[in-house]
Amino acid sequence: MNQQKVLLTGVTGFLGSHTAIQLLNKGYKVTGTLRNLDRVNSITEVIGRYTGNLDNLRFAQADLGDDKIWAELTKGMDFVLHVASPFPRELPKHEDELIIPAKQGTLSILKAAAKNRVKRVVMVSSSSAIQYGKTKEELNRTFSEEDWTDVENLKDTTPYFRSKTTAEKAAWDFIEQDASGMELTTILPGVILGKVLEEDFGTTANIIVKILDKSLPALPKIGFEIVDVESLADLLLKAMVLPQAAGERYIAAAGYMTFKEIAQLLKQHYPERKIVTKELPNVLARLISIFELSLRPILLELGVTRKLKIDKAVRELHWKPVPVKNAVIACAESILEQGIVI
Repeated sequence: MNQQKVLLTGVTGFLGSHTAIQLLNKGYKVTGTLRNLDRVNSITEVIGRYTGNLDNLRFAQADLGDDKIWAELTKGMDFVLHVASPFPRELPKHEDELIIPAKQGTLSILKAAAKNRVKRVVMVSSSSAIQYGKTKEELNRTFSEEDWTDVENLKDTTPYFRSKTTAEKAAWDFIEQDASGMELTTILPGVILGKVLEEDFGTTANIIVKILDKSLPALPKIGFEIVDVESLADLLLKAMVLPQAAGERYIAAAGYMTFKEIAQLLKQHYPERKIVTKELPNVLARLISIFELSLRPILLELGVTRKLKIDKAVRELHWKPVPVKNAVIACAESILEQGIVI
């Protein structure tokens, strides 16, 4: 039985809980961090449904900005999976509310891990650290792990995208200067869908919730690269242990779908449900966003298709992501099973 120790940040999150389950099922000893210990009982119950190795799981309360706690928690760890990151349901009043915690939290963890001789840190960044801040001409290209979002281009970025980019760049800058020999790998997922384990679900699953609960009278004309949450957790584990992953960035996506394509798929899968497939004119979407702040970030996608090369992780790490349609259906089925949408 594997007895290596893993520190997993953000264990209560959509991706964090799935990652904990896969780590435990492979025999790792896992310390999961969360911001509030009130969540321990509920997340233990959720994770316990999918693993028989709960004895190998413990929890620690930790804030991303607390240097002292990370110095303690990284002691004796073989690996760190840094999954936690501030993700707003609405735009903050000031972008520093996102950017500073994301950057400082990442650096606090890396400094502590390097000091305590952790072998490798795998950091979950985002495909938004690659494909934004672009000119119209650049958007005709297909982007890869060699590309970076230009945070100086405020017209084609949001505070969240700038926070993910800034945090990841800070991580690579740290590793370049670090003399401990610690390794870094970053994973850059698209929109994360798939099986929801509890009512306190990930923000990205709201895409499916809003289509199923008919809260959108029409659909914005946008699309995105999608990855299944269980496939993504599997990629994190591969990136953690495979020698060839050290020092690399990996896009995590399995394909592109538009809101309309997702709605059409769900309508086909649930013929008895009234699912809207009509699209919203771009002009109207921009007008509505003046009053509906949560729609502001999607304005960057109107009339734009951002293409990503998604073969590196498959080629180098032998990753086999489930098809995006399966991720959509799994997300919808679990949302209905959990009673999130009736």
